Amino acid sequence: MAAKPQVRNAQDAGSAPDDRETHPVDETLPPLKMLTSGLQHVAAMYAGVVAPPLIVGAAVGLSGTELTFLTGASLFTAGLATFLQTLGVWKIGARLPFVNGVTFAGVAPMLAIVDTTDDKADALPVIFGAIIVAGLLGFLAAPWFSRLVRFFPPVVTGTVITLIGVSLLPVAFGWAQGPNPAAEDYGSTTFLSLAAITLVVVLLLRRFTRGFVKQIAVLLGLVIGTVIAIPFGVTDFSPVTEADIVGFPTPFHFGGPQFALAAIISMCVVMLVSMTESTADMLALGEIVERPADEKTIAAGLRADTLGSAISPLFNGFMCSAFAQNIGLVAMTRIRSRFVVACGGGFLVLMGLSPVAASLISVVPRPVLGGAGVVLFGSVAASGIQTLVKAGLDKDNNVLIVAVSLAVGIIPITAPEFYHAFPETAKIILDSGISTGCVAAVLLNVVFNHLGRGRDDDDVTAPMEPGEEISGSHTVKAAHVH
Repeated sequence: MAAKPQVRNAQDAGSAPDDRETHPVDETLPPLKMLTSGLQHVAAMYAGVVAPPLIVGAAVGLSGTELTFLTGASLFTAGLATFLQTLGVWKIGARLPFVNGVTFAGVAPMLAIVDTTDDKADALPVIFGAIIVAGLLGFLAAPWFSRLVRFFPPVVTGTVITLIGVSLLPVAFGWAQGPNPAAEDYGSTTFLSLAAITLVVVLLLRRFTRGFVKQIAVLLGLVIGTVIAIPFGVTDFSPVTEADIVGFPTPFHFGGPQFALAAIISMCVVMLVSMTESTADMLALGEIVERPADEKTIAAGLRADTLGSAISPLFNGFMCSAFAQNIGLVAMTRIRSRFVVACGGGFLVLMGLSPVAASLISVVPRPVLGGAGVVLFGSVAASGIQTLVKAGLDKDNNVLIVAVSLAVGIIPITAPEFYHAFPETAKIILDSGISTGCVAAVLLNVVFNHLGRGRDDDDVTAPMEPGEEISGSHTVKAAHVH
Protein backbone atom coordinates (compact mmCIF):
# COMPACT_ATOMS: atom_id res chain seq x y z
CA MET A 1 0.00 0.00 0.00
CA ALA A 2 2.98 2.27 0.34
CA ALA A 3 3.22 2.82 -3.38
CA LYS A 4 0.04 4.89 -3.66
CA PRO A 5 1.11 7.74 -1.33
CA GLN A 6 4.49 7.78 -3.09
CA VAL A 7 2.87 8.44 -6.45
CA ARG A 8 0.79 11.25 -5.03
CA ASN A 9 3.70 12.79 -3.14
CA ALA A 10 5.91 12.56 -6.18
CA GLN A 11 3.37 14.60 -8.12
CA ASP A 12 3.16 17.20 -5.38
CA ALA A 13 6.93 17.49 -5.30
CA GLY A 14 7.13 18.04 -9.05
CA SER A 15 8.67 14.71 -10.01
CA ALA A 16 9.88 13.85 -13.50
CA PRO A 17 7.30 12.92 -16.14
CA ASP A 18 8.56 9.31 -16.17
CA ASP A 19 7.43 8.91 -12.54
CA ARG A 20 3.95 10.15 -13.33
CA GLU A 21 3.61 7.94 -16.40
CA THR A 22 4.06 4.83 -14.28
CA HIS A 23 0.57 5.41 -12.88
CA PRO A 24 -2.33 3.95 -14.92
CA VAL A 25 -4.00 7.39 -14.98
CA ASP A 26 -1.15 8.67 -17.17
CA GLU A 27 -0.92 5.67 -19.50
CA THR A 28 -1.49 5.96 -23.23
CA LEU A 29 -3.19 2.89 -24.71
CA PRO A 30 -2.98 1.39 -28.23
CA PRO A 31 -4.99 3.44 -30.77
CA LEU A 32 -7.87 0.97 -31.26
CA LYS A 33 -8.30 0.47 -27.53
CA MET A 34 -8.08 4.22 -26.96
CA LEU A 35 -10.75 4.99 -29.56
CA THR A 36 -13.25 2.30 -28.56
CA SER A 37 -12.85 2.97 -24.84
CA GLY A 38 -13.31 6.70 -25.43
CA LEU A 39 -16.41 6.05 -27.51
CA GLN A 40 -17.75 3.90 -24.68
CA HIS A 41 -17.51 6.90 -22.34
CA VAL A 42 -19.43 9.04 -24.85
CA ALA A 43 -22.15 6.40 -25.17
CA ALA A 44 -22.52 6.26 -21.37
CA MET A 45 -23.06 10.01 -20.97
CA TYR A 46 -24.65 11.05 -24.27
CA ALA A 47 -28.24 11.05 -23.01
CA GLY A 48 -27.28 13.17 -20.02
CA VAL A 49 -25.63 15.80 -22.23
CA VAL A 50 -28.44 16.21 -24.75
CA ALA A 51 -31.37 16.13 -22.30
CA PRO A 52 -30.90 19.64 -20.76
CA PRO A 53 -30.64 21.53 -24.09
CA LEU A 54 -33.65 19.64 -25.45
CA ILE A 55 -35.72 20.51 -22.37
CA VAL A 56 -34.67 24.18 -22.19
CA GLY A 57 -34.83 24.62 -25.97
CA ALA A 58 -38.36 23.25 -26.08
CA ALA A 59 -39.39 25.62 -23.26
CA VAL A 60 -38.02 28.57 -25.23
CA GLY A 61 -39.94 27.41 -28.31
CA LEU A 62 -37.03 26.62 -30.62
CA SER A 63 -37.66 24.94 -33.95
CA GLY A 64 -36.38 21.45 -34.70
CA THR A 65 -33.38 22.89 -36.53
CA GLU A 66 -32.54 25.23 -33.66
CA LEU A 67 -32.92 22.39 -31.14
CA THR A 68 -30.43 20.33 -33.14
CA PHE A 69 -28.05 23.30 -33.15
CA LEU A 70 -28.38 23.77 -29.36
CA THR A 71 -27.76 20.06 -28.77
CA GLY A 72 -24.68 20.09 -30.99
CA ALA A 73 -23.37 23.13 -29.13
CA SER A 74 -23.73 21.26 -25.81
CA LEU A 75 -21.77 18.31 -27.19
CA PHE A 76 -19.05 20.63 -28.52
CA THR A 77 -18.64 22.53 -25.24
CA ALA A 78 -18.73 19.27 -23.25
CA GLY A 79 -15.76 18.13 -25.32
CA LEU A 80 -13.86 21.34 -24.65
CA ALA A 81 -14.57 21.08 -20.90
CA THR A 82 -13.44 17.44 -20.93
CA PHE A 83 -10.15 18.46 -22.55
CA LEU A 84 -9.63 21.04 -19.80
CA GLN A 85 -10.33 18.45 -17.10
CA THR A 86 -8.29 15.53 -18.43
CA LEU A 87 -5.32 17.17 -20.19
CA GLY A 88 -5.14 20.34 -18.11
CA VAL A 89 -3.59 23.73 -18.70
CA TRP A 90 -1.45 25.40 -16.02
CA LYS A 91 -3.33 24.87 -12.72
CA ILE A 92 -6.57 24.05 -14.51
CA GLY A 93 -7.77 20.45 -14.71
CA ALA A 94 -7.74 17.55 -12.25
CA ARG A 95 -5.89 15.43 -14.84
CA LEU A 96 -8.09 12.48 -13.92
CA PRO A 97 -10.34 10.41 -16.25
CA PHE A 98 -13.28 12.79 -15.90
CA VAL A 99 -15.95 13.44 -18.53
CA ASN A 100 -17.53 16.89 -18.32
CA GLY A 101 -20.92 17.84 -19.66
CA VAL A 102 -24.07 19.87 -19.06
CA THR A 103 -25.15 19.63 -15.42
CA PHE A 104 -28.80 18.68 -14.92
CA ALA A 105 -28.84 20.73 -11.69
CA GLY A 106 -29.29 23.86 -13.80
CA VAL A 107 -32.39 22.70 -15.71
CA ALA A 108 -35.02 23.76 -13.14
CA PRO A 109 -33.60 27.28 -12.55
CA MET A 110 -33.10 27.77 -16.30
CA LEU A 111 -36.73 26.86 -16.89
CA ALA A 112 -37.67 29.37 -14.17
CA ILE A 113 -35.65 32.03 -16.02
CA VAL A 114 -37.50 31.17 -19.23
CA ASP A 115 -40.87 31.48 -17.46
CA THR A 116 -40.01 34.90 -16.00
CA THR A 117 -38.63 36.33 -19.26
CA ASP A 118 -41.29 38.33 -21.13
CA ASP A 119 -39.69 37.95 -24.55
CA LYS A 120 -38.68 34.31 -25.01
CA ALA A 121 -36.08 35.41 -27.54
CA ASP A 122 -34.16 36.96 -24.63
CA ALA A 123 -34.35 33.85 -22.42
CA LEU A 124 -31.24 32.09 -23.72
CA PRO A 125 -29.08 35.28 -23.72
CA VAL A 126 -30.13 35.91 -20.09
CA ILE A 127 -29.27 32.31 -19.17
CA PHE A 128 -25.93 32.52 -20.95
CA GLY A 129 -25.03 35.80 -19.24
CA ALA A 130 -25.84 34.35 -15.81
CA ILE A 131 -23.73 31.24 -16.50
CA ILE A 132 -20.74 33.34 -17.59
CA VAL A 133 -20.82 35.35 -14.34
CA ALA A 134 -21.38 32.24 -12.18
CA GLY A 135 -18.53 30.44 -13.94
CA LEU A 136 -16.06 33.29 -13.44
CA LEU A 137 -17.00 33.69 -9.78
CA GLY A 138 -16.67 29.93 -9.27
CA PHE A 139 -13.23 30.00 -10.92
CA LEU A 140 -12.06 32.63 -8.43
CA ALA A 141 -13.56 30.70 -5.49
CA ALA A 142 -12.09 27.30 -6.45
CA PRO A 143 -8.92 27.48 -4.28
CA TRP A 144 -10.95 28.29 -1.16
CA PHE A 145 -13.66 25.75 -1.93
CA SER A 146 -11.07 22.99 -2.37
CA ARG A 147 -9.87 23.44 1.23
CA LEU A 148 -13.02 21.64 2.35
CA VAL A 149 -11.27 18.39 1.37
CA ARG A 150 -9.97 18.03 4.94
CA PHE A 151 -13.55 17.39 6.02
CA PHE A 152 -13.87 14.37 3.69
CA PRO A 153 -12.46 11.32 5.51
CA PRO A 154 -13.48 7.85 4.24
CA VAL A 155 -16.71 7.84 6.26
CA VAL A 156 -17.80 10.94 4.33
CA THR A 157 -16.41 10.02 0.90
CA GLY A 158 -17.82 6.49 1.13
CA THR A 159 -21.26 7.86 1.98
CA VAL A 160 -21.16 10.36 -0.88
CA ILE A 161 -19.90 7.82 -3.44
CA THR A 162 -22.69 5.44 -2.43
CA LEU A 163 -25.22 8.26 -2.78
CA ILE A 164 -23.91 9.12 -6.25
CA GLY A 165 -24.59 5.57 -7.40
CA VAL A 166 -27.96 5.29 -5.68
CA SER A 167 -29.05 8.69 -7.05
CA LEU A 168 -28.16 7.66 -10.60
CA LEU A 169 -29.96 4.30 -10.53
CA PRO A 170 -33.45 5.88 -10.95
CA VAL A 171 -32.12 7.46 -14.16
CA ALA A 172 -31.29 3.99 -15.49
CA PHE A 173 -34.70 2.68 -14.42
CA GLY A 174 -36.37 5.60 -16.22
CA TRP A 175 -34.39 4.89 -19.40
CA ALA A 176 -35.35 1.21 -19.21
CA GLN A 177 -39.05 2.10 -19.34
CA GLY A 178 -38.82 4.01 -22.61
CA PRO A 179 -38.13 7.44 -24.09
CA ASN A 180 -41.42 9.17 -23.25
CA PRO A 181 -43.02 8.94 -19.78
CA ALA A 182 -46.28 10.28 -21.22
CA ALA A 183 -46.56 7.55 -23.86
CA GLU A 184 -48.96 4.62 -23.44
CA ASP A 185 -46.19 2.07 -23.97
CA TYR A 186 -43.96 3.59 -21.28
CA GLY A 187 -42.78 0.73 -19.07
CA SER A 188 -44.06 -1.90 -21.50
CA THR A 189 -42.74 -5.45 -21.45
CA THR A 190 -40.98 -4.75 -24.76
CA PHE A 191 -38.93 -1.89 -23.32
CA LEU A 192 -38.19 -3.71 -20.07
CA SER A 193 -37.20 -6.86 -21.97
CA LEU A 194 -34.74 -4.90 -24.13
CA ALA A 195 -33.22 -3.39 -21.00
CA ALA A 196 -32.96 -6.83 -19.39
CA ILE A 197 -31.39 -8.34 -22.52
CA THR A 198 -28.78 -5.56 -22.66
CA LEU A 199 -28.01 -6.06 -18.98
CA VAL A 200 -27.58 -9.81 -19.48
CA VAL A 201 -25.36 -9.28 -22.54
CA VAL A 202 -23.07 -6.93 -20.60
CA LEU A 203 -22.89 -9.37 -17.68
CA LEU A 204 -22.13 -12.33 -19.97
CA LEU A 205 -19.39 -10.39 -21.75
CA ARG A 206 -17.89 -9.39 -18.41
CA ARG A 207 -18.05 -12.98 -17.15
CA PHE A 208 -16.92 -15.02 -20.14
CA THR A 209 -14.55 -12.75 -22.08
CA ARG A 210 -11.07 -11.48 -21.36
CA GLY A 211 -8.83 -8.51 -21.99
CA PHE A 212 -9.96 -5.85 -24.44
CA VAL A 213 -13.39 -7.35 -25.19
CA LYS A 214 -14.16 -7.52 -21.48
CA GLN A 215 -13.17 -3.88 -21.02
CA ILE A 216 -15.52 -2.63 -23.76
CA ALA A 217 -18.39 -4.87 -22.64
CA VAL A 218 -20.69 -1.88 -22.14
CA LEU A 219 -20.09 -0.55 -25.66
CA LEU A 220 -20.63 -4.00 -27.17
CA GLY A 221 -23.75 -4.40 -25.04
CA LEU A 222 -25.13 -1.13 -26.42
CA VAL A 223 -24.42 -2.19 -30.01
CA ILE A 224 -25.93 -5.67 -29.57
CA GLY A 225 -28.94 -4.26 -27.70
CA THR A 226 -29.53 -1.72 -30.48
CA VAL A 227 -29.41 -4.44 -33.16
CA ILE A 228 -31.81 -6.63 -31.17
CA ALA A 229 -34.19 -3.68 -30.82
CA ILE A 230 -34.51 -3.17 -34.61
CA PRO A 231 -37.20 -5.86 -35.20
CA PHE A 232 -39.26 -4.36 -32.38
CA GLY A 233 -39.41 -1.00 -34.17
CA VAL A 234 -37.72 0.75 -31.24
CA THR A 235 -34.55 1.80 -33.08
CA ASP A 236 -35.07 5.08 -34.94
CA PHE A 237 -32.59 5.90 -37.72
CA SER A 238 -34.34 9.07 -38.87
CA PRO A 239 -31.98 11.39 -36.94
CA VAL A 240 -29.08 10.06 -39.05
CA THR A 241 -30.83 10.60 -42.38
CA GLU A 242 -32.06 14.09 -41.46
CA ALA A 243 -28.85 15.45 -39.88
CA ASP A 244 -26.36 17.72 -41.65
CA ILE A 245 -22.85 16.43 -42.26
CA VAL A 246 -21.08 19.58 -41.03
CA GLY A 247 -22.17 22.30 -38.63
CA PHE A 248 -20.33 24.73 -36.34
CA PRO A 249 -21.75 26.24 -33.14
CA THR A 250 -21.53 29.89 -34.20
CA PRO A 251 -20.59 32.08 -31.20
CA PHE A 252 -23.58 33.91 -29.68
CA HIS A 253 -25.92 32.34 -32.23
CA PHE A 254 -28.94 33.30 -30.10
CA GLY A 255 -27.69 36.82 -29.33
CA GLY A 256 -25.14 38.44 -27.03
CA PRO A 257 -25.31 37.59 -23.30
CA GLN A 258 -27.62 39.64 -21.09
CA PHE A 259 -27.02 40.11 -17.39
CA ALA A 260 -30.02 39.99 -15.05
CA LEU A 261 -29.35 40.01 -11.31
CA ALA A 262 -32.02 37.45 -10.36
CA ALA A 263 -30.81 35.03 -13.02
CA ILE A 264 -27.19 35.50 -11.95
CA ILE A 265 -28.00 34.76 -8.30
CA SER A 266 -29.94 31.65 -9.33
CA MET A 267 -27.09 30.28 -11.45
CA CYS A 268 -24.53 31.09 -8.73
CA VAL A 269 -26.49 28.83 -6.40
CA VAL A 270 -26.42 26.13 -9.08
CA MET A 271 -22.67 26.66 -9.40
CA LEU A 272 -22.20 26.02 -5.66
CA VAL A 273 -24.24 22.83 -5.94
CA SER A 274 -22.23 21.79 -8.98
CA MET A 275 -18.92 22.47 -7.22
CA THR A 276 -20.04 20.40 -4.23
CA GLU A 277 -20.98 17.47 -6.46
CA SER A 278 -17.77 17.80 -8.48
CA THR A 279 -15.70 17.72 -5.29
CA ALA A 280 -17.47 14.53 -4.25
CA ASP A 281 -16.98 13.06 -7.74
CA MET A 282 -13.26 13.84 -7.72
CA LEU A 283 -12.84 12.23 -4.31
CA ALA A 284 -14.76 9.19 -5.55
CA LEU A 285 -12.75 8.86 -8.76
CA GLY A 286 -9.49 9.41 -6.89
CA GLU A 287 -10.28 6.39 -4.73
CA ILE A 288 -11.26 4.26 -7.72
CA VAL A 289 -8.12 5.00 -9.78
CA GLU A 290 -5.91 4.83 -6.66
CA ARG A 291 -4.69 8.39 -6.99
CA PRO A 292 -6.40 10.17 -4.07
CA ALA A 293 -7.57 13.68 -4.92
CA ASP A 294 -5.80 16.15 -2.66
CA GLU A 295 -6.54 19.85 -2.20
CA LYS A 296 -4.49 20.90 -5.26
CA THR A 297 -6.17 18.33 -7.48
CA ILE A 298 -9.65 19.42 -6.39
CA ALA A 299 -8.82 23.10 -6.88
CA ALA A 300 -7.52 22.38 -10.38
CA GLY A 301 -10.59 20.26 -11.16
CA LEU A 302 -12.97 22.96 -9.96
CA ARG A 303 -11.13 25.53 -12.07
CA ALA A 304 -11.72 23.31 -15.11
CA ASP A 305 -15.41 22.93 -14.27
CA THR A 306 -15.98 26.63 -13.70
CA LEU A 307 -13.84 27.87 -16.61
CA GLY A 308 -15.52 25.36 -18.90
CA SER A 309 -18.87 26.72 -17.71
CA ALA A 310 -17.79 30.33 -18.32
CA ILE A 311 -16.57 29.53 -21.85
CA SER A 312 -19.53 27.30 -22.75
CA PRO A 313 -22.09 30.12 -23.37
CA LEU A 314 -19.77 31.67 -25.94
CA PHE A 315 -20.61 28.66 -28.13
CA ASN A 316 -24.26 28.45 -26.97
CA GLY A 317 -23.63 25.79 -24.31
CA PHE A 318 -24.72 25.54 -20.68
CA MET A 319 -23.03 25.06 -17.30
CA CYS A 320 -20.60 22.12 -17.27
CA SER A 321 -19.84 19.68 -14.49
CA ALA A 322 -18.23 16.26 -13.99
CA PHE A 323 -20.42 13.34 -15.06
CA ALA A 324 -20.83 10.83 -12.25
CA GLN A 325 -22.08 8.06 -14.54
CA ASN A 326 -18.67 7.78 -16.16
CA ILE A 327 -17.12 7.06 -12.79
CA GLY A 328 -19.05 3.79 -12.87
CA LEU A 329 -17.52 2.97 -16.25
CA VAL A 330 -14.00 3.55 -14.89
CA ALA A 331 -14.79 1.43 -11.83
CA MET A 332 -16.13 -1.45 -13.93
CA THR A 333 -13.63 -1.53 -16.79
CA ARG A 334 -10.58 -0.57 -14.68
CA ILE A 335 -9.36 1.50 -17.65
CA ARG A 336 -7.99 4.45 -15.69
CA SER A 337 -6.17 6.41 -18.41
CA ARG A 338 -7.18 10.06 -18.58
CA PHE A 339 -6.16 10.05 -22.23
CA VAL A 340 -8.97 7.60 -22.98
CA VAL A 341 -11.44 10.13 -21.60
CA ALA A 342 -9.67 12.91 -23.50
CA CYS A 343 -10.26 10.81 -26.62
CA GLY A 344 -13.93 10.74 -25.64
CA GLY A 345 -13.76 14.53 -25.42
CA GLY A 346 -12.45 14.53 -28.97
CA PHE A 347 -15.46 12.51 -30.08
CA LEU A 348 -17.75 15.04 -28.36
CA VAL A 349 -16.09 17.93 -30.21
CA LEU A 350 -16.41 16.11 -33.54
CA MET A 351 -20.05 15.32 -32.81
CA GLY A 352 -20.64 18.99 -32.08
CA LEU A 353 -19.08 19.85 -35.44
CA SER A 354 -20.91 17.08 -37.31
CA PRO A 355 -24.60 16.65 -36.47
CA VAL A 356 -24.74 13.39 -38.44
CA ALA A 357 -22.01 11.93 -36.19
CA ALA A 358 -23.89 13.05 -33.11
CA SER A 359 -27.04 11.38 -34.37
CA LEU A 360 -25.32 7.97 -34.50
CA ILE A 361 -25.22 7.78 -30.70
CA SER A 362 -28.82 8.97 -30.49
CA VAL A 363 -29.86 5.85 -32.43
CA VAL A 364 -29.29 3.73 -29.30
CA PRO A 365 -32.77 3.16 -27.80
CA ARG A 366 -33.35 4.50 -24.31
CA PRO A 367 -34.20 1.04 -22.83
CA VAL A 368 -30.87 -0.29 -24.10
CA LEU A 369 -29.13 2.58 -22.32
CA GLY A 370 -31.11 1.74 -19.20
CA GLY A 371 -29.92 -1.86 -19.16
CA ALA A 372 -26.29 -0.78 -19.39
CA GLY A 373 -26.89 2.00 -16.85
CA VAL A 374 -27.86 -0.50 -14.16
CA VAL A 375 -24.34 -1.94 -14.32
CA LEU A 376 -22.61 1.43 -14.55
CA PHE A 377 -24.46 3.20 -11.76
CA GLY A 378 -24.56 0.15 -9.53
CA SER A 379 -20.77 -0.03 -9.83
CA VAL A 380 -20.52 3.48 -8.38
CA ALA A 381 -22.62 2.51 -5.36
CA ALA A 382 -20.52 -0.63 -4.90
CA SER A 383 -17.34 1.49 -4.91
CA GLY A 384 -18.86 3.64 -2.17
CA ILE A 385 -19.58 0.57 -0.07
CA GLN A 386 -15.98 -0.57 -0.54
CA THR A 387 -14.81 2.79 0.79
CA LEU A 388 -17.18 2.55 3.76
CA VAL A 389 -15.69 -0.81 4.66
CA LYS A 390 -12.41 1.03 5.31
CA ALA A 391 -14.12 3.82 7.25
CA GLY A 392 -14.32 2.15 10.65
CA LEU A 393 -18.02 1.30 10.84
CA ASP A 394 -17.37 -0.56 14.08
CA LYS A 395 -17.56 2.91 15.65
CA ASP A 396 -21.04 4.04 16.68
CA ASN A 397 -20.35 7.62 15.61
CA ASN A 398 -19.53 6.60 12.04
CA VAL A 399 -22.58 4.35 11.81
CA LEU A 400 -24.77 7.33 12.75
CA ILE A 401 -23.04 9.56 10.19
CA VAL A 402 -23.62 7.06 7.39
CA ALA A 403 -27.17 6.23 8.44
CA VAL A 404 -28.46 9.79 8.68
CA SER A 405 -26.55 11.07 5.64
CA LEU A 406 -27.82 8.28 3.41
CA ALA A 407 -31.36 8.90 4.65
CA VAL A 408 -31.12 12.63 3.91
CA GLY A 409 -29.60 12.00 0.48
CA ILE A 410 -32.24 9.47 -0.52
CA ILE A 411 -35.17 11.81 0.29
CA PRO A 412 -35.33 13.41 -3.20
CA ILE A 413 -35.32 9.92 -4.75
CA THR A 414 -37.94 8.22 -2.59
CA ALA A 415 -40.10 11.29 -1.86
CA PRO A 416 -39.67 13.77 -4.76
CA GLU A 417 -42.31 16.16 -3.36
CA PHE A 418 -40.84 16.23 0.15
CA TYR A 419 -39.56 19.81 -0.21
CA HIS A 420 -42.50 21.14 -2.24
CA ALA A 421 -43.28 23.88 0.30
CA PHE A 422 -39.77 25.35 0.19
CA PRO A 423 -38.78 28.34 -2.00
CA GLU A 424 -37.56 27.50 -5.50
CA THR A 425 -34.03 28.72 -4.68
CA ALA A 426 -33.80 26.34 -1.72
CA LYS A 427 -35.13 23.46 -3.79
CA ILE A 428 -32.20 23.82 -6.19
CA ILE A 429 -30.02 22.47 -3.39
CA LEU A 430 -32.54 20.28 -1.55
CA ASP A 431 -33.64 18.40 -4.66
CA SER A 432 -30.07 17.20 -5.21
CA GLY A 433 -29.65 14.14 -3.00
CA ILE A 434 -25.91 14.12 -3.63
CA SER A 435 -25.53 17.69 -2.38
CA THR A 436 -27.79 17.33 0.68
CA GLY A 437 -26.27 13.98 1.63
CA CYS A 438 -22.76 15.39 1.20
CA VAL A 439 -23.50 18.44 3.37
CA ALA A 440 -25.13 16.22 6.01
CA ALA A 441 -22.16 13.84 6.08
CA VAL A 442 -19.64 16.68 6.40
CA LEU A 443 -21.58 18.42 9.19
CA LEU A 444 -22.20 15.21 11.12
CA ASN A 445 -18.55 14.24 10.78
CA VAL A 446 -17.54 17.61 12.23
CA VAL A 447 -19.99 17.22 15.13
CA PHE A 448 -19.14 13.62 15.99
CA ASN A 449 -15.48 13.34 14.99
CA HIS A 450 -14.06 16.85 15.39
CA LEU A 451 -15.85 18.45 18.33
CA GLY A 452 -15.25 17.28 21.89
CA ARG A 453 -13.06 14.34 20.98
CA GLY A 454 -11.40 14.37 24.37
CA ARG A 455 -14.66 13.29 26.05
CA ASP A 456 -15.17 10.16 23.94
CA ASP A 457 -11.89 9.20 22.31
CA ASP A 458 -12.59 5.47 22.35
CA ASP A 459 -15.65 5.81 20.15
CA VAL A 460 -14.38 8.28 17.59
CA THR A 461 -12.48 7.73 14.39
CA ALA A 462 -10.09 10.61 13.78
CA PRO A 463 -10.51 12.65 10.60
CA MET A 464 -7.89 11.82 8.03
CA GLU A 465 -6.37 13.29 4.95
CA PRO A 466 -7.72 11.83 1.66
CA GLY A 467 -6.03 8.57 0.79
CA GLU A 468 -4.77 7.84 4.31
CA GLU A 469 -5.20 4.18 5.13
CA ILE A 470 -7.10 3.00 8.19
CA SER A 471 -5.34 0.47 10.36
CA GLY A 472 -6.72 -1.63 13.16
CA SER A 473 -4.54 0.17 15.66
CA HIS A 474 -5.67 3.63 14.59
CA THR A 475 -6.31 5.76 17.65
CA VAL A 476 -7.27 9.37 18.17
CA LYS A 477 -4.61 11.84 19.24
CA ALA A 478 -4.82 15.56 19.76
CA ALA A 479 -2.19 16.04 17.06
CA HIS A 480 -4.62 14.74 14.41
CA VAL A 481 -6.65 17.96 14.46
CA HIS A 482 -6.89 19.51 10.96
